[in-house]
This record gives sequence, C-alpha cells and structure tokens, in this order.
Amino acid sequence: MPVIKSPRIIDPLFYEWDRKAQKCGLRHTIYAVNGDQYTGEWLDNLKHGKGTQIWKKTGAIYSGDWKFGKRDGYGSYSIPDPVTKEYKKIYTGWWENDQRGGWGMFFYSNGELYDGEWSDGLRSGLGKMLYKDGSVYEGQWLTDQPNGQGVLRLPNGDRYKGGWKDGKKHGPGKYFYSDKGQLLEGIWVADIPKCGVLVDFGRDNAPAPPEFPLPEIELHNPAGVLAEARAMFDDSHN
Repeated sequence: MPVIKSPRIIDPLFYEWDRKAQKCGLRHTIYAVNGDQYTGEWLDNLKHGKGTQIWKKTGAIYSGDWKFGKRDGYGSYSIPDPVTKEYKKIYTGWWENDQRGGWGMFFYSNGELYDGEWSDGLRSGLGKMLYKDGSVYEGQWLTDQPNGQGVLRLPNGDRYKGGWKDGKKHGPGKYFYSDKGQLLEGIWVADIPKCGVLVDFGRDNAPAPPEFPLPEIELHNPAGVLAEARAMFDDSHN
C-alpha cells in the first residue's frame, strides 16, 4: 500500500513571536515604552520575585521583592540627589501591594527619620520619630499621626507621656518640666491641659526651680479627683 503522508501542521508565526515575548523567570533588562527599565524575575509577564526597577522620569530605584507586578515584600527605594546626583536611600523595609506596609525606616529630606510600622503607605502602628529640632516621639501611630499612647521627649529635657489624638496631646497624661522640677498630671484636649495636679518632682536638682516649693495639696484624695476628671473626659468623648 502506498504510504500517505499528512502535511505537517505549522503554527502561525505570531504564535512563536508571542511565545518568545512571554516573560517568565529571570530575564535581562526589559525597557518599557516610557524608558523605565526592570531587571529581574518574572511570572506570567508580571514582575515577580527579586528585581530592580529604575524610573526614567525621576531616576528613582527600587530593589527588592515583587509580587504580580507590584512591590511586595522587602526592598529599598532610593532617589538621586538633585545637586550631587548621588543616590540617597529614602525607604528600606517591607512593602504591601506597592505601598509601604509592615516595618520600615523612612529617611526624610530635612533629616528627620521614622522607624516603625506602616499601613497603606502611612505611619500606622508602633514607631519612633526623630524630628529635626531634636525631639523624639515613640509610641502609637494612626494614619500618619501620633494616636493612642506615646512619649514625647523635647530637646530641653521636658517630656510628656500619655494620650494622643491626631498628632496632639489628648486625654490623660503626665508632663515633666525639667527646668522647674515639676510634674503635671492631668487631662489634655488638643494639646491644651484642661485640668490636673502640679507637684514638685526632682525640684532640688532642677536647673531653674521656682523660688518656693509648691504647697501641699489640700485634697483628701487627689488621685480620686483625677479619676473623676478622666471619667468626665471619657463620657464627653463617647
């Protein structure tokens, strides 16, 4: 019997082009139409794994983890100095869904530094902020502002420990005046002490104590007065 040969099926050429264009695994530098470039790992045509992205418009560099096309995991973000052109690290830490998320350290252009937790690109959770004037805040944050419980230490030695809301002292707290050697325990509202008890606290070693010590508090139960004030504060904010 004669042998009948079936014609070999040849896929259209664009199938081969498409197969070669699919990015998966480790690839050399890929350039986008706008000039951005990426070197690293891919999965199903998306940046996935370890990789480095350079944005042409700003010169910014991100090097770290990617997940389905977005920065996700641990990585560092740097930008070039406009004068020296040397790269300065802006953020190093964890990312979630292309934004700062988790624990990380952010270096501000004015020299300030935040080391703590992030959520949706904002300071949220526990963190420590070093301000350019020498002040240090350490405590809870929410949507980029001190919120909850925290301690603020000022360059002159004063310190406040207590409640915060929207970046201001708010609620029960204690403020220590280092120059006078006095302690104010009371209730704050939007950075203003509304009521409290002022007592000498290390007055003998203070650099500029008042001429006379504070008189004894003429209250049978000063702690009870503060507790009552706290209760009134809580009721007014519920």
